[in-house]
Amino acid sequence: MVQFDEDKQNLRLSEFKKREQEHLAQRLAEKNNLEYLDLSIISINSGALSLLSEKRSRESKIAIFGKINKKLKVAVQSPENEKSQEVINELEKSGFEITLYVVSNESLEKAWKVYEDISLGKKEKSGSIEILNEKIKELKEKINSTDDIQKEIENTLASQKSSKATEILEIIIAGSLSLKVSDLHFEPTEENLRLRFRIDGALTDIASFDLKTYSLILSRVKLLSGMLLNVASKAQDGRFSIELEESEIEIRSSVIPGAYGESIVLRILDPDAISVSIEDLGMHPILYKAVTEEINKPNGMILNTGPTGSGKTTTLYAVLRKIYSPERKILTIENPVEYHLEGIVQTQTDSSKGYTFAEGLRSALRQDPDVIMVGEIRDEETATTAVNAALTGHLVFSTLHTNTAAGTFPRLIDLGINPKVISSSVNLAMAQRLLRKLCPECKKEVNIEGENGEILKKILDGIENKEYTEGLQNEKMWEAGEGCDKCHNGYKGRIGVFEAIRMDAEVESVMTQNPSEREINKASKKQGILNMAEDGVIKILQGMTSFSELSKTVDLKKSLEE
Repeated sequence: MVQFDEDKQNLRLSEFKKREQEHLAQRLAEKNNLEYLDLSIISINSGALSLLSEKRSRESKIAIFGKINKKLKVAVQSPENEKSQEVINELEKSGFEITLYVVSNESLEKAWKVYEDISLGKKEKSGSIEILNEKIKELKEKINSTDDIQKEIENTLASQKSSKATEILEIIIAGSLSLKVSDLHFEPTEENLRLRFRIDGALTDIASFDLKTYSLILSRVKLLSGMLLNVASKAQDGRFSIELEESEIEIRSSVIPGAYGESIVLRILDPDAISVSIEDLGMHPILYKAVTEEINKPNGMILNTGPTGSGKTTTLYAVLRKIYSPERKILTIENPVEYHLEGIVQTQTDSSKGYTFAEGLRSALRQDPDVIMVGEIRDEETATTAVNAALTGHLVFSTLHTNTAAGTFPRLIDLGINPKVISSSVNLAMAQRLLRKLCPECKKEVNIEGENGEILKKILDGIENKEYTEGLQNEKMWEAGEGCDKCHNGYKGRIGVFEAIRMDAEVESVMTQNPSEREINKASKKQGILNMAEDGVIKILQGMTSFSELSKTVDLKKSLEE
């Protein structure tokens, strides 16, 4: 006897209706020569959305879902709707630059749900929970060092203000923006709260204070981030943003339970930090020339590898900005979308809704892109789809979990890609790490000697292409100084070390033999591109970084064995 499953049928009917809605929106976008977008797979900027009241937004069938300074991303159900046009005209008269997208009604409903969070936030702000952007601007100009942050926190703790927890949070965030911090770590211990900043990739103790004050800060972070206040036994993620005059800073928040209470990590997503040009990444001119040749090809795949925090996203974004032009459609599939790029359609994966990298890539190919960036290739399905896209006229950028450029090829074979197809689709494999740069004001000169000097000279002697070492001194190097008012513990900023392998006849000839990394490195030797150890040694001799910094990041002894 066949049983009728009403819930399953209703679900199928709902999915069918959604697909129909999206297809209609796509056709309407094509008819009006506009971009189509599915808002269910991207993040909605609540600050942008609140430029319109919920009532007006619903009446006009319009939603503002993105804002960078005076540039707005606006979704409409129909560009011909009179009320929608009225809102658009008003925004343009107010000095906003509009990028218009056609979306389905279901997409708009998704955006309108965010008004609930805005409403909740306003209710809570009446209870003095608000973080004041003006206050942060004022503090940001006042704070110039970690000592300044400590003093401001101590002064606030000593005061009798009822809002001191909010003020401490403002001090911490303002200080992190002033010092260009990437992450803030609130770590409760048995006796107090330990606050650490990650500056130029290294964690530094900033301050400690009582757990009672931290409890109030925790509540404020949860509230600002849209988390549940009464849940302490589960991990939660959220976000909030701060608008400064020059840009909007997004802060991603993560709260996890621990032995002494919940700990917080706040990640600062500052658009200025990611807006590095490809010329400023630290590539040697020979590598830069090779990379620019490959990224300007009409099709193929370029893969970048390295651990979390090695600067892969910064490099890929720099590449996308380099090749962007109004004549090319560039589309990204990311998790999450960390920074917004002008002129580029960015989408975010959501595994809970079945929108994976593989599904996102298939959907992207239906959008007729010229260039696609896939945040990460982690399974056979995504790898296969990406390779096929590269073979069918698209330029594909992505990242892969390997430690070296040579490791890219065995990894793709492990993921089930035919070696012959790899040689036809991959243009360039690259690997990178980030090193802290020595402060030019207080760095110390030392002689090249001892075991470290021997390692350095052996690596230098192994560089066959003398174009790299021509005119390069090899008698002295530099170490970090004690620190000054211009730096943090002798370092200021970071620079990349890189290696890359292009697909040429020699590399292609070993691909069919299921090659090891060593065999691929040997086959690519004639290309004359430095490996990361060699690139790092040249940067040491140029006074950019120290031997200790390079040896912490790159296995120098292993590089001598290869």
